[in-house]
Amino acid sequence: MHIKMQAMGATQTNCYIVTVEEKDFIIDPGTGAVKWVLENVTNPVAILNTHGHFDHVWSNHALQVALNIPLYCPKDDVFMLHNCPLGQSVPPSDADYLVEGDETLVLEGVEIRYRHFPGHTPGCSIIQVGDAWFSGDFLFAQSIGRWDFPFSDGKKMLQSLQKVVQIEEEYTIYPGHGSSTTLKAEQRHLGYWITQVRSTI
Repeated sequence: MHIKMQAMGATQTNCYIVTVEEKDFIIDPGTGAVKWVLENVTNPVAILNTHGHFDHVWSNHALQVALNIPLYCPKDDVFMLHNCPLGQSVPPSDADYLVEGDETLVLEGVEIRYRHFPGHTPGCSIIQVGDAWFSGDFLFAQSIGRWDFPFSDGKKMLQSLQKVVQIEEEYTIYPGHGSSTTLKAEQRHLGYWITQVRSTI
């Protein structure tokens, strides 16, 4: 597996191109991602969204058209592709496949696993490819996604954190913003964040 990453737009949202068996998967193409993606893909297979916020989906439609590939998005967040809850005028896009909760997909022979961790958004998910987690806005290095946005849910965020802290396997985490980390490293901080979220609900 080979991973390319570029931070995009004012929010510096990480867009990833993950290449497995010479097949390219584009994860969270945000603002201004089109040129970089087109310059760095050879055999694009699919666009994958971790969730529906504008800075992760801005270039969905342009890349769907330019590359003629399908878009996968968590079912509970597809409404955001046309109606941004954060007040941004996002170019609308339509998902070709609605991912339901925890779902494992096999795309051209490559296993792509969606792991649903709602709270930041209703459909917020980690995309697992091999031993890599593309965590969107759920987990960051020593931090977590906000749970006070429209359609965020502190109770669900708490449940998601309690769920992820119990996972025993190790994964490398590639978040939607900032630098990479590991699950074991982040689990050491999650007790603090569980307390913070609990205090607000």
